[in-house]
Amino acid sequence: MDCDGSLETAQIDAVNAACGEAEDAGDGTIVLVHLRPAAPDTPPASWPGSVPIHRVNQWERALRRLERSSAMTIGAATGRCGSAALELLLATDYRVATPDFSISPSSSDGIAWPGMALHRLANQLGVATARRLVLTARGFGADEAHRLGVLDEVVDDLVAGVATRVEVLNGLAGEELAIRRRLVLDATTTTFEDALGTHLAACDRTLRVRGSGRGGGGVVPGGAGS
Repeated sequence: MDCDGSLETAQIDAVNAACGEAEDAGDGTIVLVHLRPAAPDTPPASWPGSVPIHRVNQWERALRRLERSSAMTIGAATGRCGSAALELLLATDYRVATPDFSISPSSSDGIAWPGMALHRLANQLGVATARRLVLTARGFGADEAHRLGVLDEVVDDLVAGVATRVEVLNGLAGEELAIRRRLVLDATTTTFEDALGTHLAACDRTLRVRGSGRGGGGVVPGGAGS
């Protein structure tokens, strides 16, 4: 997916299509979201651009669908990307990028776009780190993204790096992954007492299904750029 332009319907359709293919493929599927700039020498366009609010809503719902998919999701990025790449990366399970990767967020008014990326930044990186990024609305490169936790790995060869990660993660996808991911996502907004019942239900499910075999799946490319 090209991640240096404004929000287009094609981007929403690409995310939904990848999720749909993963749902049809069943357990064990890995969705690969390939992110790169369409024009490497051109600064990212203002995000999300002059778009109607219903398109923003569709985008956020597509990202949520990706985030809650039963498939294992890998974000693979390269080059100088814009805000769309950050929003997509934050919605994936594992994030890999090359050393030349960078995020250059851009908005017409010079301040951070108030989308759900702010919610994910606070939940995943902590409020203090998210606050610094939001207040300065600055970009960052691959090394800093790795240090902050936006990226899980920086690799010289994106294809080889993704292949290695797919081999390691293959077979982990499915309803069990989706349950654990949901428990983690809800942890920062749920009290211990409220979370206990959900966690016990998940533990009971695991105890009942432990020992059953599960087949592996394939890789579903996502983001129209894979």
